[in-house]
Amino acid sequence: MSEDSNINNPESEGTLHESIPVTGMYKDWFLDYASYVILERAVPAIEDGLKPVQCRILHAMKEMDDGRFNKVANIIGQSMQYHPHGDASIGDAIVNLGQKELLIETQGNWGDIRTGDGAAASRYIEARLSKFALEVVFNAQTTDWQLSYDGRKKEPVTLPVKFPLLLAQGVEGIAVGLSTKILPHNFIELIEGSIQILKGEKTNIQPDFPTGGLADFTEYNEGLRGGRIKVRARIEEGDNKTLLIKDIPFGVTTNTLIESIIKANDKGKIKIKKVVDNTAKDVEIQIQLAPGQSPDMTIDALYAFTDCEVSISPNACVIIEDRPVFLSVNKILEYNTKQTKALLKRELEIRKGELLEKLLFSSLEKIFIENRIYRDIEECETWESVIQTIDKGLEPFKPNFYREITTEDIVRLTEIRIKRISKFDAFKADELMRKLEEELKEVNYNLKHLTEYAVNYYQNLIAKYGKGRERKTEIRTFDTIQATFVAANNAKLYVNKADGFVGYGLKKDEFVCDCSDLDDVIVIRRDGKCVVSKIQEKGFLGKDIIHVAIFRKGDERMVYNLIYLDGGSGKSMVKRFQVLAVTRDREYDLTKGTKGSKIMYLTPNPNGEAEIVTVYLTQGAKARVKVFDFDFSTIEIKGRSAGGNILTRYPVRKIQWKMEGVSTLGGLNVYYDSSVGRLNTDQRGKLIGNFLGDDRILVFYKNGEYELTTFEVTNRYEASEVLLIEKFNLKKVVSAVYFDGASKTYYVKRFQIETTTLNKKFHFISDHKQSKLKIISTEKQPQVKAILEKGNETEEHEYDLDMLIDVKGWKALGNRLSSFPIKELTLLESVKEEEPENSSENPDKEGDDLEVGTTVEMKIKKEDDEQMDLF
Repeated sequence: MSEDSNINNPESEGTLHESIPVTGMYKDWFLDYASYVILERAVPAIEDGLKPVQCRILHAMKEMDDGRFNKVANIIGQSMQYHPHGDASIGDAIVNLGQKELLIETQGNWGDIRTGDGAAASRYIEARLSKFALEVVFNAQTTDWQLSYDGRKKEPVTLPVKFPLLLAQGVEGIAVGLSTKILPHNFIELIEGSIQILKGEKTNIQPDFPTGGLADFTEYNEGLRGGRIKVRARIEEGDNKTLLIKDIPFGVTTNTLIESIIKANDKGKIKIKKVVDNTAKDVEIQIQLAPGQSPDMTIDALYAFTDCEVSISPNACVIIEDRPVFLSVNKILEYNTKQTKALLKRELEIRKGELLEKLLFSSLEKIFIENRIYRDIEECETWESVIQTIDKGLEPFKPNFYREITTEDIVRLTEIRIKRISKFDAFKADELMRKLEEELKEVNYNLKHLTEYAVNYYQNLIAKYGKGRERKTEIRTFDTIQATFVAANNAKLYVNKADGFVGYGLKKDEFVCDCSDLDDVIVIRRDGKCVVSKIQEKGFLGKDIIHVAIFRKGDERMVYNLIYLDGGSGKSMVKRFQVLAVTRDREYDLTKGTKGSKIMYLTPNPNGEAEIVTVYLTQGAKARVKVFDFDFSTIEIKGRSAGGNILTRYPVRKIQWKMEGVSTLGGLNVYYDSSVGRLNTDQRGKLIGNFLGDDRILVFYKNGEYELTTFEVTNRYEASEVLLIEKFNLKKVVSAVYFDGASKTYYVKRFQIETTTLNKKFHFISDHKQSKLKIISTEKQPQVKAILEKGNETEEHEYDLDMLIDVKGWKALGNRLSSFPIKELTLLESVKEEEPENSSENPDKEGDDLEVGTTVEMKIKKEDDEQMDLF
């Protein structure tokens, strides 16, 4: 047809000019595509916890199942009848299912989720359904079916899974504008949680990872959006120079972990000598430390700067009735539990129907044969008359049946062979019917007690498949690691005081200290300005610098003693202050800020020390006393903005340090938080004591070792192994009761700590592998209560340990506690006496420490802006 004819044809005019906006096409097509990806590709259905490709793979494997292994390549081919997205996606999904070791038994090289090694090609590896999958996942009678994508076959809409499979395996998927991330949970804990739900109790499940490790679920938020968990590798100290990584975080491989360690070492965040991967059957990564590096500090640095600690954000999203829904993992478990109960009910009802039908036909068969109804049909000439004759013969028995007898039932009777009729045994028939009736009775009982039946079903799953599926990930509460505290010193800080430059690139200028590129520096200038800045290669912070150091935010022990000239009044002012929190690169006035003010004397004191200085006035000063001493301990510590107190109204010629002072802050209160196995000064956990510089901590472990450590908050202790932790007192006597693995008896010993080596464990009980420390005390008169077994009776007895044995060396074996077997042993509480103030490692130092708040001469208790003329 020509162009002119189209123009002149009125019917074709509308078609020619009709158009569809591109925006409308985009909107419709995009929504269709997004819906398809969400429902058919990325997000699992809540009913079976499987994505469509996984469901189709399992259905294909069930069709192929003959008890033997099949090549994965063949399974892929079978699955392609149902899944229209190619062999690569199916192969990856099969490997993913196989590595979870729950539904599929594998044979060959299936890769390793710990090392990141991939599986061999599909033609080399084999798989078959596990016994667990065959029992829990499949039941054709309770499956809802749909046509496959090409309409040739039927496939399950979802599989009738009688187990919280979604939570056991976990899943991760990214769709269009939507994602899901459900973490794997423990097999046994899920079943126990389902049992709790069936009993009407509350449950709270926590993830469990196949790679083990340590995890903090404090912010898990039941797996909902916004939650977060921290997972750590399990790191052990091989010796003072070696660390061993035994478990790795979920989602991290040994290769990526080692790469992150090497990267952190190259950046100077940690200092290590060598990393060796010894992973075989079990994970083991050996880290050899550089000389002089603390194992505890390095462990913290590994958590702070490498993949030894990762943060995982869950996002539990599932498909319910063709819509994505965000549910907590506890709600998902509740849904799966109710679904399992419903499926069990359907199976029981189906079985009940089967039993009723079997009983019905067995009864019909017996009546048909014993009443010789088959003989009445011999003279029948038509098929209709045969049916009528049999129906008439069954008429007297029909009221006994649970339903009406149909033509199909009668037809089945006519199909009974003569040989079966001739060999019919009434006794065997009655026995068969009796068994069917017993089974029917049991089915009816289970239907009436469905909850009890479901509980027994779950308990049976634990008994059959729970072995070897115990929790692998240890639940812990983690402490927050400050990166600036644990970063290795990878740079050197220099300063050009005159020109005002500070940084690690000024190598020709004055060296200050070793530092990390994560640190902040604090600078105080002669004009009384204080500024804190991020460390950099070369930074200008103002000319005439008099103090530069690494800044520690919130350090309440660092106290600055300052004397400055006030430019406004001409008076010399004195103050003590702390710098706890500041804004980076903002200048703060340590003086009153008047023009001409300048600092005349400044000392930083890491432990709040207060020295004595000598002040020299000018010769022309009108003061009678032109040289006098001043003790900084006579004034209080205030904020950095305080104006201070008047030192003198007269001009000062110079100020000279005279005598070292003591700390006016007193000792440091140290606490032990047993939930994380760490020391702190934030009042978390149990108060260990008040510590000064040379004080030590004494730790006793369950395996019969003790250790002396410093009170640094970076120290790490294995909380589950600590039996006693306290401030060390050299004079105290240690009383211990331990179980000797060789003789299977309890021994008691008393000794004093004679060793002084720090961070070294000393074994003080018998070295049999089954020997364990049971009781440890440093009280003066410790008492224990023992329950003794005397024949068939038990007797309670109390022992005063200080009366049983004399104090001997720490290596002594000790004495037997009792000649009778001990069933139970308990340490009784003692009345605590007040300890002497001086209980540190050096007891001969008496009178050196000042009590908190003690002053040498006088205290000035005025407001920050109040001033007092001291001289």
